[in-house]
Amino acid sequence: MSSPKAYSEAVVDGGPKTLEAGVGETSAWKDFLALIKIGIVNSNAITTFTGVWLALHFSGLRFLDNLDIVFLTLIGSSLIIAGSCSLNNYIDRDIDHLMERTKGRPTVTGKVEPVKVMVLGFLLVGIGSLLLFMTTVTAGVIGLIGVFSYVVLYSMWSKRLHVSNTIVGSVSGAVPPLIGWAAVDGNLDVMAWVLFLIMFIWQPPHFYALAMRRAEEYRAANIPMLPVVKGFKKTKQSIVLWVTALLPLPFLLTELGIPFLVLATALNIGWLALGVYARKFKDDIIWAKLMFVYSLQYLTILFVAMVIVTLI
Repeated sequence: MSSPKAYSEAVVDGGPKTLEAGVGETSAWKDFLALIKIGIVNSNAITTFTGVWLALHFSGLRFLDNLDIVFLTLIGSSLIIAGSCSLNNYIDRDIDHLMERTKGRPTVTGKVEPVKVMVLGFLLVGIGSLLLFMTTVTAGVIGLIGVFSYVVLYSMWSKRLHVSNTIVGSVSGAVPPLIGWAAVDGNLDVMAWVLFLIMFIWQPPHFYALAMRRAEEYRAANIPMLPVVKGFKKTKQSIVLWVTALLPLPFLLTELGIPFLVLATALNIGWLALGVYARKFKDDIIWAKLMFVYSLQYLTILFVAMVIVTLI
């Protein structure tokens, strides 16, 4: 669910640009993918899978013997994220036309009736929740908490009213690995909560960097993102502070071994170093772009590495 807010704007107002920018030539299938924000669904599948994989590994269970749980979890979590993104599209249809990257959405162009988008969202959330409850009650409940956090607390409330909207949205974005772990082991291990913390802390610097690049669009839509309300200097300071908060987290994952600890620490230090190095460009937008791109690579490498080190 990241971005993000994971399922957050850019982990949710992101989604493949090709789908939104070229909406005039889209098919019904591409319109559907745009509505569910397939880019967000796919990125969250990675973190959900990592949660499942690690829970199986540390519970001493064989992956191939539990494929039913794996598929139920991946499909269920993907459906609730897709449904939540559809509901977000429905809610934001009055402001999406004001932003370049969202003005081509089917809910804005009129290609899809709003009521159908709403029904689609609730249907996907309902089916996805049912699949998650077929694994464990804990997984189902956490999934619903993620939906409520993203749709109600973020999309309907904080996004348009409070500068802290990104932090509120980060709760839903941090849920996927927790769902994955809970689907295997309802008694959530400390490691599961560390995965949640990594996702939660990762999102503000990721989305603040995106918001810097899209500040004028957010301003036009009257969305109180940090760069709009506090300016770029304050936003850059906040990004650095959030990245710094990631530094101790790898040391809570010592069960993954020294190689992972070294890699994760290197990634964290690299992110901070990039922030300092990029200052030489003296261009806030270039700085934000570099930090944003790094954040994407950071998350992918980190979570894939968690799986790889357990195979060695």
